[in-house]
Amino acid sequence: MRATPAARPPHLALTAIVIVPVASHCIIWATRHIKLGLHPSFGGLFKLGFVTVSALTHWGIYASLIVGFALTLRPGHDPLITAMARRMHGPLTAEMLAYTRKVTIAWALFFAVQLSISIGLFCAAPLVWWSFFVNILDIPLVALMFAAEYAIRLRVLDDPPRHSLKAIVSMITECFPAEKPVPEHAASPES
Repeated sequence: MRATPAARPPHLALTAIVIVPVASHCIIWATRHIKLGLHPSFGGLFKLGFVTVSALTHWGIYASLIVGFALTLRPGHDPLITAMARRMHGPLTAEMLAYTRKVTIAWALFFAVQLSISIGLFCAAPLVWWSFFVNILDIPLVALMFAAEYAIRLRVLDDPPRHSLKAIVSMITECFPAEKPVPEHAASPES
C-alpha cells in the first residue's frame, strides 16, 4: 500500500526558495576564478555543468511562463488572470475582464523582459552579474511585480478585489490536487 505523503510545512518551501538561489550564487561567486569552459580540471567541468543546469532551468521556467500566459491571450481563450479571477469571484464585470486581460499581458511581458535580461547578462556580462540577477534579484523582482499590480489594481478599479496571499496560494494549490491514497484492496496482489 502506498501511503500519502505527509503535508510539508509551508516554511520549508519558503526556506528552499531562499536558500537554493543564495547557495547557487555563492557557488558561482566562489568559483569565479575558474574559467567557464571545457577545461581538463574537475573545477572547470563542475562549473560548466553547474552553470549550464542553472541557466537552462531559469530559462526553461521563464520561457514556460511566457508561453503559458501568452497562449491564453489568443482570441477565443480566457486570459490566465481572467480565469483565476473568475474562479475566485464568479462572473466578472466588463471592467474586470479588461483589467485582468491587461494584467495577463503585463505578466507575459515581465517574464519576457526577465528572460531577455538573463540571456543578455549571460552572454555579455561577467558570470557573477548574471548569477546575482537570476539567483538574488529574481524573487524580489517577482514580489515587486505583484506589489505593483496590487497598487495599480487599487487605483484603477472602482471596486478592486482584495485577497490575502494565503487565499491566493490556496486557490492556486487547488489546481493541483493532492495524491490520493490507493485503497488497500486495490493494492493487494490477490485481488
